[in-house]
Amino acid sequence: MNEPQKRISDKALSVWRITGAMTSVSVMLMAGGVIWLSNVFSWPAWVVIAAVAAIILHVYLYVYLFPLLRWKRWRYEVREQEIELQQGVFVVKRTLVPMIRVQHVDTRQGPLLKKYGLATVDVSTAATVHEIPALPMEEAEELRQFISRLARVADEDV
Repeated sequence: MNEPQKRISDKALSVWRITGAMTSVSVMLMAGGVIWLSNVFSWPAWVVIAAVAAIILHVYLYVYLFPLLRWKRWRYEVREQEIELQQGVFVVKRTLVPMIRVQHVDTRQGPLLKKYGLATVDVSTAATVHEIPALPMEEAEELRQFISRLARVADEDV
């Protein structure tokens, strides 16, 4: 079976990079605390170097690399009988959700997604919730309606 063809919005990169930058601030604060303690207690210079390296590495990974890899790997496809999701940064995970298992479908939009006109589609089954992140709002709403119709048809077939 071929991999899913539909991609999420490229605006997801901006959202994920902003989120990564926000987490980087907390890493910077912790590293700043280590640097301050290093000055107070006269710790070796390598402690300061390690703290600065941690900041640089975290910013590179979480603001640049991971969002890019995550966006490149994220794919989805909604078929009559199933929803296929593909995601992952280093380990690519492919999930098939049978339509017959879909209980309900929601759209979700936080402040950052709203700023970029995006929404996440949550597909709930008895076991878990699968999400398709960062879709344009209109596309997310259409997809929610489409999956809901297909799930009803699948439920009536049983």
